[in-house]
Amino acid sequence: MPNQFQPFNFNQDIVTTKTLLHEAIPLTGTIFKFGTGSYIEENIKNFSHGQFQAVYDYPYLSSSANHIFDLTLGIDEESSLSSSATVQNSKKINMYNQMAQTLLGYTASKADGVHKFEPDLSLNTHSLTPMKEVFFINLSRLLTKDQIKKGTFSITLATGSWTDATVAGQTVTITDASASDSGGTTSVLGGDMALLYAGDGALSTHLATTEAGNVPVAGGVVGNIFYQAGVVVLSASVFQSDDHEEYFSQQSGDLVANLKSIEGALTSSAISASCNALRHRVCNIAFNNTTEINSNIYFCRVPWNRYNYTTNPTYVNNAKIRVKNIANDPPIAYITTVGMYNAAGELLATAKLSEPLRKDPTNELTLRVRLDY
Repeated sequence: MPNQFQPFNFNQDIVTTKTLLHEAIPLTGTIFKFGTGSYIEENIKNFSHGQFQAVYDYPYLSSSANHIFDLTLGIDEESSLSSSATVQNSKKINMYNQMAQTLLGYTASKADGVHKFEPDLSLNTHSLTPMKEVFFINLSRLLTKDQIKKGTFSITLATGSWTDATVAGQTVTITDASASDSGGTTSVLGGDMALLYAGDGALSTHLATTEAGNVPVAGGVVGNIFYQAGVVVLSASVFQSDDHEEYFSQQSGDLVANLKSIEGALTSSAISASCNALRHRVCNIAFNNTTEINSNIYFCRVPWNRYNYTTNPTYVNNAKIRVKNIANDPPIAYITTVGMYNAAGELLATAKLSEPLRKDPTNELTLRVRLDY
């Protein structure tokens, strides 16, 4: 019998490819929106440390529950809302710094500390006023997979009064529409980052001239999105209003009515209470996720003078090939399996063909084997 191994030519027979698979992820407010029933409240898990709130698609104690995102907020220590009188002030400052350090890293001059969240891709802290009060939506890896697809993210927020937050004309859809695989992003420590824009032109103009806790928003930019990390950063200025009756929150820690503006909620409410208020205003979140499938493609070449026999002992009888009726007939074999071996002759992988392929000295075959990982 001939040598059963056919070596690969690594320059010609092996190709590495990457395939991106996308899945549409819609998150409706009925899953997590505050005030829609006690069942929804069972989907929300608050922790004794009080630093963030976890949201599930079913009651979190259920074995069927899937974690979908976490909510928290942060305040920069240089914000006018940061003071010793602010509830959980140190935790809010630490959360801002932790997220900024993890996602943005340090500035060119470490004396300036970590980068702050900016309404500009250049992250130029000397020419722009940073977003100093922000909400964080940390989407679950279960939903985002390897990353969020650029240009597909949208979130619809209610910006009206607490009692009727979704009244017509008082919702805004925020998107990353300017981002794509070919531009509109910048590379930072946490991966690719893009800007989030308010979709309504009138609101964009209003936000560009309004301050919420000394956070001016430039050109309708209301936040950042980090695609690989799956983190959405929203400026608190989204909920700033000239109408003092449009309160952001009505509770402080529990469900006791206590109407507060966005500034009041950030300073005199716990993080969990502000997260409740944010959930009350999130109507929909939608995006496409991305799954990266890396593949090695092996072209297994079967030349005319190889593999025309089989090692199956039933192939011969008394040193004669069973399938030949005439001695001069060419040998015939059928290929059913491809085996891939290492240099030591150890079998590493096998691939089964959908049907046997006839092989004789009159033909050559190339079998394409794909390994995904």
